[in-house]
Amino acid sequence: MTIHFAAAIDNAGSRRLSPAQARAAMAPASNDNDVAAGLDKMLHAALRQFAEHGIGAAAHARNQAERAFFSGDRDTYQWWLGICRTLDRRLAASLVNDSTGEKA
Repeated sequence: MTIHFAAAIDNAGSRRLSPAQARAAMAPASNDNDVAAGLDKMLHAALRQFAEHGIGAAAHARNQAERAFFSGDRDTYQWWLGICRTLDRRLAASLVNDSTGEKA
């Protein structure tokens, strides 16, 4: 079989960035640190859960969420549901369906 080289076509021509465009492209990325902090906290908790319980971490989080739900502790339920969702989205969806009758 013969191998042929096909160079990429340069549709943009040889345009260059202006100095202002280059500075804007190299500027530090802006992000929403409040959202990232919440996600980092949940991810850290999920990783800790996985370190403690191994492959059964999502099932343990589900059990904790169910216990909190049926005891009426809504904040703890949301916390464990978030950990379960981070570890296993399908298991968390079934938890929401079983506990509340809602869709995840």
